Amino acid sequence: MTWPQTMKQVRFSGAGGPEVIEIEIAPVPSPGDGQVLIKVAAAGVNRPDCLQRAGGYPPPPGATAVPGLEIAGHVVAVGNGVPQSRIGEAVCALVISGGYAEYAVADDALCLPVPKPLSLVEAGGLPETYFTVYDNVFTRGRLRTGETILVHGGSSGIGSTAIQLAKEAGATVYATAGSAEKCAFCLSLGADEAIDYRAQDFVAEARRLTGGKGVDVVLDMVGGPYVQRNLNILAVEGRLVQIAFLQTSKVDLDLMNVMLRRLTITGSTLRARSVALKTEIAEELRRHVWPLLEDGAVKPIVHATFPLERAREAHALMESSAHLGKIILEIDS
Repeated sequence: MTWPQTMKQVRFSGAGGPEVIEIEIAPVPSPGDGQVLIKVAAAGVNRPDCLQRAGGYPPPPGATAVPGLEIAGHVVAVGNGVPQSRIGEAVCALVISGGYAEYAVADDALCLPVPKPLSLVEAGGLPETYFTVYDNVFTRGRLRTGETILVHGGSSGIGSTAIQLAKEAGATVYATAGSAEKCAFCLSLGADEAIDYRAQDFVAEARRLTGGKGVDVVLDMVGGPYVQRNLNILAVEGRLVQIAFLQTSKVDLDLMNVMLRRLTITGSTLRARSVALKTEIAEELRRHVWPLLEDGAVKPIVHATFPLERAREAHALMESSAHLGKIILEIDS
């Protein structure tokens, strides 16, 4: 395969709102040892991208400043240690940065095949979301068959994925969302109950739905005042899994329930972890989740697509929280 020497990519002219997003021409990167070069067809848009744009989530040292954490496309070149047979394969990949571009480099170990029922656009919304949900709900949150989980932000890309995977795992799934439309969306994905947090008290509803027992796992990306409320609705041996902070990360807590109910507070980030640790998650996904995607039992929900040149609009939509599922940049190079 051949490819050009230069490409279009997104850059941030500074820290700020979507207006700092610009398109520039840059050299096509070269894959290093254990890496592949992917001609990008689609790149998922995620909250961390917006946080990076605002100046709050810089890429790890040595990584490109180009945003984008998940991509799908075709392998066009390989680095040392990667078989030539990979060239031409359709893959989706977790990357630490660089996804908002016509070409991107990815670690071969973090590339997974595009599930047969899915388009490249749909697959572009898989890696960051599915790595995050699987690791936090099942590894850190230890969700098991027969347990209950409350998913905050159920209509988001993360939330819609967590609902589907938790339901497939045999859990009872409750979700919060900010409108009747979003609650209906959560129910359509398999949530047993959806709570409109603007009209209902999710603490009271969670207690009612569980007969006062509480839920086994809470997946939260809100933080702020939600943290104490989440602890208050956990069952004995319950687990709070914190994956983001749309509100503040600094809170005043009463931790008595942590002792009395033997609760676990955990959480994680993904980007800064080593390739080896991410590879472990990739292998879990390959074994336990990719068959579900192949069978159509779970699927990414794409709300909207934008060309690379309209990345500003994609970020504005993400920050409006008006979307249901994933936002994707579709790259036609």
